[in-house]
Amino acid sequence: MSRIPAASEVMVDNERVRVTQWCLPPNGGETGWHEHALDYVITPITGGVLTIEAPDGEITEFPLAPGQSYFRHAGVKHNVMNHGTADIVFVEVETK
Repeated sequence: MSRIPAASEVMVDNERVRVTQWCLPPNGGETGWHEHALDYVITPITGGVLTIEAPDGEITEFPLAPGQSYFRHAGVKHNVMNHGTADIVFVEVETK
């Protein structure tokens, strides 16, 4: 499966938060390897299943439900992929 870069748009960036909307296209869309420097909350806009690749090679399937937010601490390093057949869209809110 070919890998396609995700699209992102920073919607708010101030002294307290950064809010970014992400769209992972189907059939191989991915964020690319990155490490989160800040705590963050993800709120899915669409449903789907994210494939999470960890630095040690572990692969995890993570189902998303629209509106069901989740929190992660800073320091997470991963590549997030969409191997489904529809766009996956979510909003990431990083706390500064």
